[in-house]
Amino acid sequence: YVRFHLISPLIQQSAENIVLFDTFVNILSHNLGEPAYEADVAQLEYKLVAGEYGLIIRVKGFNHKLPLLFQLIIDYLSDFSFTPAVFEMITEQLKKTYYNILIKPETLAKDVRLLILEHGRWSMIDKYQTLMKGLSIESLSSFVRAFKSQLFVEGLVQGNFTS
Repeated sequence: YVRFHLISPLIQQSAENIVLFDTFVNILSHNLGEPAYEADVAQLEYKLVAGEYGLIIRVKGFNHKLPLLFQLIIDYLSDFSFTPAVFEMITEQLKKTYYNILIKPETLAKDVRLLILEHGRWSMIDKYQTLMKGLSIESLSSFVRAFKSQLFVEGLVQGNFTS
């Protein structure tokens, strides 16, 4: 079991940055779909999560091939690229996701409660409005460059691993 948290102060600076980060993580997951399929067949699991303060990479499975899967994820992260079609598809999916969160009273109430309790939190309404105004491909590219340049990493490795 390997878990790394790539933390960046850039994410919480604005609602636009949070939306760009969500877009980035979704595109990264989409890009990994085909190359990581063989790992899935070999019973290796991975998950990329857009955490509140950074990207959480979780990988688990048999230890002899786990470093290869982790290296694949890191390679796709470091050489991040996307097509305009993928960008459009992911932003449309995000619009639906945000909207579905907003129409459910219990999730909206949770969001409002956390907005009141946490200083500097951006609401789902802010994120949805930012996404509806439109994002540009250039803004995503510059965000990803800035994100990768301002990272702090925390990691946990459990299991039958050598140093």
